[in-house]
Amino acid sequence: MSIPHTKRVCQIIKLKPEAEAEYKALHAAAWPGVLAALARHHIADYSIHYYPPMRLLIAHFKYTGTDFERDMEEMAQDEETRRWWKVTDGMQESFVEGAEGSGGNGPWWLDLEEVFRFEGSAGLP
Repeated sequence: MSIPHTKRVCQIIKLKPEAEAEYKALHAAAWPGVLAALARHHIADYSIHYYPPMRLLIAHFKYTGTDFERDMEEMAQDEETRRWWKVTDGMQESFVEGAEGSGGNGPWWLDLEEVFRFEGSAGLP
């Protein structure tokens, strides 16, 4: 089933080599308050993939709201989300020059440009 959305986001960041096991364990039991904040701020179908040879974390999600910037600002004020970021940011290395961490003065994860999208098989043989 497809989730209606207004924006698709794909981002990358580097995982510190010593943090792989802890990062995976933390996400296998993601904090309920963090998941609730994602839902409250219109984030759906969120996944993070890991590419070990380059230590890349690749995140993809759909935004289903109408004011992405406002929702991201409000989510950055959520106390449990801020505690989560304090833990996870220490496991990551940003590709964004001058980045100071999640919820800081600018992005922590690097947004990627979408260069192709296929929405379905309508009209195909």
